Amino acid sequence: MARVATGIDIGSRTNKFVRGQYKGGKFQLTDFAVAPHSAGNVAEAWSAGEAGFKLGLSRVGLTGRDVNIRYTRVPRVPDWQLRKLMRFEVEEVGGSSGAAVASDFNLLPAMPEVEDEDIVLLALAREGLLEEHADGLAGAGGTLDAFSPCAVALYNAWTHFGVVEDETVLIANIGHENLDVILVRGPDLLFARNLTGGGKLFDDAIAERFGVSRQRAEELKIDLATLEAGARYRSPDQEKASRAALAAGGQLLSLLQSTVMFCKSQVKISNLRVDRVLLCGGGAALAGLPKYLSSGLGVPVELFDAFRVVDSSALAPQVAEKLEEYKLEAVVALGLATMASDPDAYGIEILPAKTRARREFVGGTIWAIAAAVLAVGYLGWSAWSAKSQLDAAKSELSGLETRLRRSRETHRKTEELLAHNAKLERDASLLAGVSGSGVQLASLIRQIEAELPDGFWIESLASEWRFHDQLRVQRGEERPIVRINGRAREGVESIAAALGGYIDKLRTRFPQAELVYAPSPSGDKFTLDLTLYAPAAPVAASAQ
Repeated sequence: MARVATGIDIGSRTNKFVRGQYKGGKFQLTDFAVAPHSAGNVAEAWSAGEAGFKLGLSRVGLTGRDVNIRYTRVPRVPDWQLRKLMRFEVEEVGGSSGAAVASDFNLLPAMPEVEDEDIVLLALAREGLLEEHADGLAGAGGTLDAFSPCAVALYNAWTHFGVVEDETVLIANIGHENLDVILVRGPDLLFARNLTGGGKLFDDAIAERFGVSRQRAEELKIDLATLEAGARYRSPDQEKASRAALAAGGQLLSLLQSTVMFCKSQVKISNLRVDRVLLCGGGAALAGLPKYLSSGLGVPVELFDAFRVVDSSALAPQVAEKLEEYKLEAVVALGLATMASDPDAYGIEILPAKTRARREFVGGTIWAIAAAVLAVGYLGWSAWSAKSQLDAAKSELSGLETRLRRSRETHRKTEELLAHNAKLERDASLLAGVSGSGVQLASLIRQIEAELPDGFWIESLASEWRFHDQLRVQRGEERPIVRINGRAREGVESIAAALGGYIDKLRTRFPQAELVYAPSPSGDKFTLDLTLYAPAAPVAASAQ
């Protein structure tokens, strides 16, 4: 049954509150608020930005460095066994991080590319972060429903309020400091991820170019910066701000590209191809950003207006105007409210350990205790009333012992399965370098701009995921490899020496890189292959 709930997205620049209920296939919006602030942490953000209405039951979004979304492939096992596997996974992560973590998991929809296995989405959050949010919610008068990753809330906003077709769509919520991204195919979630990097990338670039504070840089970004191709600038300052924003736009583009490649490696869908990209969040409002990303990604990029199908008739006129102004930023909060209101929504519900224990006690343990007391009384009465019933109890005990032996054998096999799963995880970690392919390409471009000798130019530059024997990247263990084709202008003297000097600078700049280059027979052209992610070179055996 649908219930009224509030979705809360606490950002580093604005707090968003959406209250209502999902009923009859439509979300009925009853309250909305947005509270801008400049707080430095979660506790300050809660104190600095209030909703102005009674929050009631609330679902709070989680993102940032203290939230980890992982993927695990497991055999199709019963629910109790899956819970045990995930508990071991969480204990391993918590032990390695040295911090208490809370978690929840859910299965991704079945995929035709994956047979006889399930893919589990496991979300973990630092307990300290949950406590800060819980204290802030209590201080604001709200009641905690659960915490959920903002990326999962974004998925629910898409399935409930987006135009879902038979295509693969990347949806990105661009916050100030964080980027929440999902990949969906039709109505099915393929991948969810939270990254560091959002509108602050543009603020930092403009602040560095102008030599001003980040606050002033943010104002310049809003007032002047544009990523429109061929834009006519009104002033030198607008041109200066826009060119600074282009560099940050390249970083954002690399983050989105690396997300697609990381999805391919994590979920093992090698033929994945994105058909469309949707943007929301405050950072999506930057002028020209959709067209800029569309040019880089080679697919249409549009803004995601989730509120066009939301019933907002109950809002006061001034609140409706505020919603229209901040509707891009409020998409995640809408998804959170929908998750809390719709019992059929795809759910990840993270709770602090104390809250989970209390709910489990009220919801199940207390009844188990009462049942145990009744059982003991019944067994006593049975033993007192009839010897035959006592014999039956002994027979049942014998059966339970047999089941116990079988359970121990199942437990042993489960531990073997966990060990195998850990090995698979180590193998998968080798593919984590895909997330750095965009960084590799951006770093190499900066090096070329700074150190390529005069008279040389680059004809083509491409980054591909492939193998290369000379770079020690074997087939089946592909890595991101950059290929550069360049040439020298006719009349340049000492081409070979200049090219050799440039290669030396390249090795100095990237000492961990593996590279091979080959000049053309005429000497005026060259080809260079490079990767920063080659496997470590084998250690030579010591002399006997």
